[in-house]
This record gives sequence, structure tokens and C-alpha cells, in this order.
Amino acid sequence: MKRALQRISAVAACYVSWLAFALLGLGLSIACVPGLLLPRQAAREARVRGAIRRLFDLWTRWLYVGGVLRFTWRGFEAPLARGTVYIANHPTLLDATLLLARLPDAVCIIKPKLMRNPTIGPAAHLAGYIAGENGVDLVREVAARIAAGQSLLVFPEGTRTATGATLGPLKPGFALIADRAHAPVQLISIRASSDMVPRDRAWWLPPSTLPVWMKISVERRWDYDPARSVRELTEEVDQCLGSVLRANP
Repeated sequence: MKRALQRISAVAACYVSWLAFALLGLGLSIACVPGLLLPRQAAREARVRGAIRRLFDLWTRWLYVGGVLRFTWRGFEAPLARGTVYIANHPTLLDATLLLARLPDAVCIIKPKLMRNPTIGPAAHLAGYIAGENGVDLVREVAARIAAGQSLLVFPEGTRTATGATLGPLKPGFALIADRAHAPVQLISIRASSDMVPRDRAWWLPPSTLPVWMKISVERRWDYDPARSVRELTEEVDQCLGSVLRANP
């Protein structure tokens, strides 16, 4: 009986968490709409990114308090460096939210359809996030931002890891951006419960076991090396991340 009540409480907290996320996102986006009519300004974008970071941090704390999620953070004790390309595997729907709550002044490349989402789009535009559809122009714009001191969060798989797979194929865009910006690449590994909103599971279905767990670890860093090609860096990252995930399933 006690276990059943705990399950009911955790599932209710899970649904409340998604409702809170939607309401916080919608409120922030409504507040950002007037800013879309103004000329683009770097200082304003930084303030919006700061607001998003604090809201995401508040939401992740609620997930913990509500008994939905248990975290293990490794390597985040000291402040992380700006002007860095942060890359990670992508096993769950929550990965970007959790990392953006921790990374310093980070922009991210998001799907164009999310830019049109009324809950996310206005705030994403005003924060300076980039829609992933511009090819060469995208690489040039993002590299310029990193060179100016912003950070970039990117998931090289391009989508969530397929169910049952350890890691999907990595796309070389992150390495091309880092090479153009002369920026370091910092690898982060994410491990999570298998049913923590994976690719083939509806977001509104609660996990079969609550709380679920996630372990997020800072791994190897690659400093800029003009002698290393984009292809070589992509292959090194692929091998390193695959090895880390297989060694610590």
C-alpha cells in the first residue's frame, strides 16, 4: 500500500512538473514578445539567457524535490569555461534543459519547429538561440559568437539516441564550428534510466519506475589544434564518447 501511494505521488509530481514547465515557458515567452519588435542587442540576449538558465535550474530542483528525478553531477564543481563548444550524447528529452541550467552563457542550436512553438519560440529568439537550418551561414554566425566569449551546447547526434542504442552517428558540424572559432571542445556524457523520455516514448507517459536517475559527467576536453582536421576531431570524439558510455552503462 505504501509503495502504491508513493507511486501515485511521484506520477502526480511528474505531471505537475510538465505543467509547470509549460506555464513558466509560456510566461517567459509572453514577456519576451515586446522585445522581438526591438533591434537585436547582445546585452538583452545575455539577460534572457540568464533568465532561462535560472528558470531551468529552478525546474530541475523541483524535479528532485518532487521525487521525479535523482541527479549525479560530476565535474561541475568548478565554474566551466566560456567560449567553448560543449557537446553531449542525447538519451532523453530533458538533456538540453539540464545542461543549459549549468553551462555558462550558452546558446544552442534547436530545431526550426521549436522556434515556432509559442511556449519556447519567443524566448529562444530573444535569447539568441539558432535555428538549425542555415548551413554555412549558421557555422559562421555560431563561430563568431563563440569567438566573442559565448558557449555553445550541441548534440552531435542531431536527435535523441535511438532506443536500445548506446550512441548514434555523430555529425561533424560541432567540429567545423570549433575549428572556425579556434575554440576548445568539451565532452559531457549523459547516462539515464532507459525510460526517461527516450526517443520512441511519448513525453507525457510517466516512467515505469520513479524516481528515475541521470548521471551527467564532464569528460575529456580537446583544445584547438590547427593541425587536426574536422574529420579527425569528429572521429576522436566519437571513439571517446562511445568508450565512456560502453564502460559505464
